[in-house]
Amino acid sequence: MKDTHKHKGMRNQLADVLVAKGIADKNVLDAIRTIPRHLFLDSGFEDHAYQDKAFPIGAEQTISQPYTVAFQTELLQIKPNDRILEIGTGSGYQTAVLLHLKAKVYTIERQQELFKKTKLFFTKMNYRPKKVVFGDGYKGLPEEAPFNGIIVTAGAPKVPKALMSQLKVGGKLVIPVGVDSQTMTLFTRKSEKEFEKQELGAFRFVPLLENKN
Repeated sequence: MKDTHKHKGMRNQLADVLVAKGIADKNVLDAIRTIPRHLFLDSGFEDHAYQDKAFPIGAEQTISQPYTVAFQTELLQIKPNDRILEIGTGSGYQTAVLLHLKAKVYTIERQQELFKKTKLFFTKMNYRPKKVVFGDGYKGLPEEAPFNGIIVTAGAPKVPKALMSQLKVGGKLVIPVGVDSQTMTLFTRKSEKEFEKQELGAFRFVPLLENKN
């Protein structure tokens, strides 16, 4: 579990790639430069850690492409102490980015093998989400709602109503919507009943499965 100057150099290069692709949020770029992404992958794949692409992490899941992580995070416009719900903990890399931005993170994972592995990893790395939950992301976390932001890291065929209802007024839900390929969609809650919707281009994600625990 080493993080070397070489790794830091590779992270700086990765951040430069993301800037070239349009990521502008300084705090998000600082997270990309700081977080040792190679430690979130099996050691044999270390060389792939700082390429801007998704990578398999077991349990038929992937660690999202760094650009996607940065893009989704930037959309949330996180301020320190914002309460953020993450659907799909996965390797924990996105969680670490949210924590770097000083968010209070609640994260849900439905794959038990991944849930156990990542929870252990958080402890070892001293990452401290408020809650790491094994469960169905479709349902959100009503007992901890409302949230300033909700980020979904898997493709959803439809937008779960439970997630919409768990946003604060002014809060943002970032979710890839679609079956084979997804449209990154941003919902901003304008009032109790009113949501603003923006569609922000095509992405590809593993599917968000309902009632699959």
